[in-house]
Amino acid sequence: MANLKEIRLRITSVNSTMQITSAMKMVSAAKLKRAQDAVTRMRPYSVKLQEILANVSSTLDGNEGKFSQQRDVKNVLIVAITSNRGLCGGFNNNIIKEIRTSLRGEYANANVKILSLGKKAGDAYRKTSHYFTDGFGENPHTIFDALTFDNASKIAQTIMDQFEQGKWDKVVIVYNSFKNAAVQMVQNEQFLPVKPIEGGSTSKVDYIYEPNKEQILEDLIPRSLKVQLFKALLDSNASEHGARMTAMHKATDNAGALVKELKITYNKARQASITNEILEIVAGADALKG
Repeated sequence: MANLKEIRLRITSVNSTMQITSAMKMVSAAKLKRAQDAVTRMRPYSVKLQEILANVSSTLDGNEGKFSQQRDVKNVLIVAITSNRGLCGGFNNNIIKEIRTSLRGEYANANVKILSLGKKAGDAYRKTSHYFTDGFGENPHTIFDALTFDNASKIAQTIMDQFEQGKWDKVVIVYNSFKNAAVQMVQNEQFLPVKPIEGGSTSKVDYIYEPNKEQILEDLIPRSLKVQLFKALLDSNASEHGARMTAMHKATDNAGALVKELKITYNKARQASITNEILEIVAGADALKG
């Protein structure tokens, strides 16, 4: 059994860790509220924009637009959205696992590059041939330092330009979609080419088009793509704080349980030490009497 000093040091250490995890949990909870509000505000706009796009494009050929051209998939860009920091459970690992599955499966015979919007995915693939930053600056993960629609639009526009130039045949976004603080769903969404609308129009609204449907569609698709990327970033940001809050909550609970076990062990060791001391005193007294 460990001596009393070692147990006291462990109790002190675990208590210090518990204070840190508890503080991190509260910070993440505060950030989660703001991030969740941002996602909640964004979703209705995103859904309505997709609805309008579906109605406008329902009567057009899916291959007419420059962002709708279906090609043989030889060059693929995976936009991996992760966090810049750890201590958030399986949040980042789930994204990396999803990408690994795609690399070994669907894109096994393709030239795949990975654009990391989030430091953790960059760390995972920086030393591989998949790592890619051309046209996006040295550190594209800094998007989370100032997560705004304008900054997200610049990245989306660069991706669209590269697709239009023929650099990519397909672009997908892999990210965690926010459901609630405890649940984050990994999403693997096709970004480009724009998927043809299935099932025709989703609404019976009769729009008046000016100047024409084709021109409106050409304006709507880039805006819709920018909104899609920004929404994915907001979802990932909220999911990160939710995952970290949950992870720190569990860590705090585990630390509390460990402290209780250590205190029980400490008390048992202390009782054993006292018993031994009493036995030594009694034995010494008996020896003196003899």
